[in-house]
Amino acid sequence: MAKDWKSKLHEVIYEADTPAGKLFDLVLLVLIITSIILVMLESVTEFSDKHGELLNIAEWVITVLFSLEYIARIISIRKPTQYIFSFYGIIDFLSTIPMYLSFFIVGSQSLIALRALRLMRVFRILKLARYIGESNNLMRALKASRIKIGVFIMFILILCTILGSIMYLVESGEESGFTSIPRSIYWAIVTLTTVGYGDIAPGTPLGQAIASLIMIMGYGIIAVPTGIVSAEFATMDKNDIDLNTQSCPHCATDGHKDNADYCFHCGESLHPEETD
Repeated sequence: MAKDWKSKLHEVIYEADTPAGKLFDLVLLVLIITSIILVMLESVTEFSDKHGELLNIAEWVITVLFSLEYIARIISIRKPTQYIFSFYGIIDFLSTIPMYLSFFIVGSQSLIALRALRLMRVFRILKLARYIGESNNLMRALKASRIKIGVFIMFILILCTILGSIMYLVESGEESGFTSIPRSIYWAIVTLTTVGYGDIAPGTPLGQAIASLIMIMGYGIIAVPTGIVSAEFATMDKNDIDLNTQSCPHCATDGHKDNADYCFHCGESLHPEETD
């Protein structure tokens, strides 16, 4: 039986294995990147003043195209709420709605709020993650190492609290900026991460010696999270990585095994047109 129009639409929008799906993803990527560039250019006063009308027209064209994409994603699956309230569904909505809100927020007193709302269009950049296959592998590595990273961050917070308290005791009598323990902890975090703003600096020889040790310690500590994630990524079995881009036409769940025939979430067929 021939595919109905919803099945064809679903295949184009939610799958990247077909020529039409690849073309759709490519066009969408170009639109997302173009939109982000427009947002950046709009923040440049000189450019915005000179080409403001052109930027506005281009943004409206892109907004309408994203709106059509959002509607198409809703009508091409049997359970629209699964997409609407999913992570990407919320991102798609937040990245599209600001332009329409400009119709309802008028008046000079609302210009600041309007600018803040229009900045929500930057959420479109998060749509890029949907089309980067390796991002799934990275997310799996991060998820597998989340407990180790959590323990490491807790250790760093404890260490910074101890170091900040020590520096407060050492430097509290000097006019070097260590006016309280929280402010000293802030200094310890900045120093341990090797950022070094320079707004607070130790003035005593003992404080400078401790600061030197913290700086050296920071070079070793800052590499730990990267090592944890890299180790998880390296130990991932490449044979367990599925390249299937099939999305369930019933509940919009993706991440199925290669050659899967049924959705692991709702049990519906992934190829309804073949079972009709």
